[in-house]
Amino acid sequence: MSFEIERKFLVTGEFKSQAYQSSRIRQGYIMSEGRATVRVRIRGEKGYLTIKGRSDAAGISRYEFETEIPLRDAEDLMALCEPGVIDKTRYLVRAGQHVFEVDEFYGDNEGLVVAEVELSAEDEAFEKPAFIGREVTGDRRYYNSHLRTNPYKLWRDD
Repeated sequence: MSFEIERKFLVTGEFKSQAYQSSRIRQGYIMSEGRATVRVRIRGEKGYLTIKGRSDAAGISRYEFETEIPLRDAEDLMALCEPGVIDKTRYLVRAGQHVFEVDEFYGDNEGLVVAEVELSAEDEAFEKPAFIGREVTGDRRYYNSHLRTNPYKLWRDD
């Protein structure tokens, strides 16, 4: 069984000049409620199917299974997804021994930029780059599955 341990932050500064890679991502959800979420993702010319369990109480860790699937299958599965597709560009930025995945959202989530760092333990220390702002780990509003039905444009003045 594979567990994902990650922390999530709002981005408040310039990061693109530090990125060593970027890719456009479109993703939809076949199932986003209940015990697990089932996600279909198209990243560049590759397709992925991901199953994620519920987060722990702190929102830091959860079960994750991901496998690459043929692009054509991912495109076909997108037609089965619930309404609301997430569209974003992901930038990879190194900071110390870690890589931050910085997502710049489009469409109804335009203006939202979030960074995640994956860790090997919940209490693992990591270097925060200067563009990192307030931590939002565990705040469900920032989950991609939530953003598709409750987009940033509707609550960003909160």
